[in-house]
Amino acid sequence: MPIQFNFGGFDFGNFGAGAQNNQGGFTPPPKKPRKSRKAVGSPAGRIAINLLVTLVFALGYFYIELPALNFHAEELYVFLFLVCAVYCVCAVFTSGFQGDGAKGYFHFVKKQCTIPFFAVAALIAVILVGAASSWVVIRAGSYAELLTVESGDFAAEVEEISYDQIPMVDKDSAERLATRKLGELADMVSQFEVQEGFTQINYQGRPVRVATLEYADLIKWFTNRSEGLPAYLIVDMVTQDVEVVRLEEGIRYTTAEHFGRNLQRHLRFHYPTYMFANPVFEIDEEGTPFWVCPRMVKTIGLFGGTDIHGAVLVNAVTGESQYYEEVPSWVDQVYVADLIMEQYDYYGMYANGFLNSIFGQRDVKVTTDGYNYIAIGDDVYMYTGVTSVTTDQSNIGFLLSNQRTKETKFYTVAGATESSAQASAQSQVQQMRYIATFPLLLNVADQPTYFMALKGEDGLVKMYAMVNVQQYSIVSTGATVAACETSYRQALADNGIIKQEEAGVDQSGDRDLGPAQFEITDIRTAVIGGSTQYFLGAGENAEHGAVYYQISAADDPRVAMLQVGDGVLISFDRNQTPQELTVGSGGDKVVLYTIFRAESLGDYYGSSAPTDTSPDQTAENAA
Repeated sequence: MPIQFNFGGFDFGNFGAGAQNNQGGFTPPPKKPRKSRKAVGSPAGRIAINLLVTLVFALGYFYIELPALNFHAEELYVFLFLVCAVYCVCAVFTSGFQGDGAKGYFHFVKKQCTIPFFAVAALIAVILVGAASSWVVIRAGSYAELLTVESGDFAAEVEEISYDQIPMVDKDSAERLATRKLGELADMVSQFEVQEGFTQINYQGRPVRVATLEYADLIKWFTNRSEGLPAYLIVDMVTQDVEVVRLEEGIRYTTAEHFGRNLQRHLRFHYPTYMFANPVFEIDEEGTPFWVCPRMVKTIGLFGGTDIHGAVLVNAVTGESQYYEEVPSWVDQVYVADLIMEQYDYYGMYANGFLNSIFGQRDVKVTTDGYNYIAIGDDVYMYTGVTSVTTDQSNIGFLLSNQRTKETKFYTVAGATESSAQASAQSQVQQMRYIATFPLLLNVADQPTYFMALKGEDGLVKMYAMVNVQQYSIVSTGATVAACETSYRQALADNGIIKQEEAGVDQSGDRDLGPAQFEITDIRTAVIGGSTQYFLGAGENAEHGAVYYQISAADDPRVAMLQVGDGVLISFDRNQTPQELTVGSGGDKVVLYTIFRAESLGDYYGSSAPTDTSPDQTAENAA
């Protein structure tokens, strides 16, 4: 007898039959009619609401993003697109969602937003036409003419610089020195920080880097904003001294401020149609802090050919501003280095046409990676190397461009790239694992020379190096700039590039390099920055007390062979300012000079060494 199961009265036998009778297996319930949404108010009221919401959005966006109201500015089109989109969305909400399907909704939105639709279409057309008129493929000649480049004579136009005028402090080192100095000031260290972006300028005839402070955080801003920032900092790039310049009235306008005193917002409200490059902080010859705000323009089509046309100077204390087509002579930074390099790349790539830049590549050249600054006269010049587009192993020359006037000259000097020079300098001290900074270009004995600092892992400068641009196997290092230069000049003489008598002569006439001799009364050593430093005692001096001379074994390894009682011949700069030290509980005075070479009198004179070895013995007595 078959077993039957009854599941709640459900008949499985009729299930298939029912499915066959329906032919679909399942009949979905009918769709509910969509409930239409009512429009808000009258047509005029809806338009007023749409406009009000759009206006509030536009004002908020403008206050935060600060787009230039200039059809050459790409951000303006983003702003206008967003404004149109906000109006359309608002119009759909206030008019109610009406329409059937995607096509019905499209027609409904188009009917409600006719004007924004036409505005967006017009903007798209302007963008397409503007982009086409700026296209480098058809405007290559115009791009190549953005920068006027003249040829120059390096030895004749770039004067030699005395070692005590060589800027040794790069941006990172300046920030470290300034931060350390700020930490010594109890009334500032907890409230303020050093703002990033040190600007290199010439101030009262000295190369310096300057920067302002910024509030440590939002709470510190709230509690100190009424008085403003109390000071700015000056870092001497030669002596590495840091000066904190306190102001009677604080700085109120900076790029790190908020609300109306934010520099970009202050500029936008006073110059709504101007496009600006990044502002830089400078001081005039009287020490008044200013922001130099270069005005950008587009010179090719609608969006191409970026250039600088004057600048707005903003008093950082009062906020007073004025636009100058020709900026005052004390201003040093108007044309940013990246822009000049970009314009030269256009010049080097497209001077012979766009197709030549791709296929023939005749005389195609570009700038190398990186740049540095050099002070010439009262102006600051940007330096960068130039190399062939087909290789990056050597330079064919380099550029010097005035940062205030954009006067640019190309100097034909074939030689090593900056990166090759850095590697060559690092190989000289590879056991110490120092890192070379980006080179500075100097004229030493009429030779284009890379000068760079060698930093340790702690980021502090340990030594200096000079590398000949044309023969980058000629490398000299030293614990001081003076020692490095003297060693470098001697290397040039040893290689026959300059005469032997020029090796120890400063062409500016400001230095008195020469030897002196004395008998060693004491020798002390210390390892500093991975290099052994020797301190040679020269006896007592009635005026200064104990006299010591410091030299690195890396500069002259012969110093390791000297002993107390030996007569020694040293080379040093007599015009240098010695370090004055107070040692011991009795307050004994010690003066310390830096020297370049040290050799025993026996090695120098042989058997005819003179018997007079007083500390004041000069080169004439040693001759």
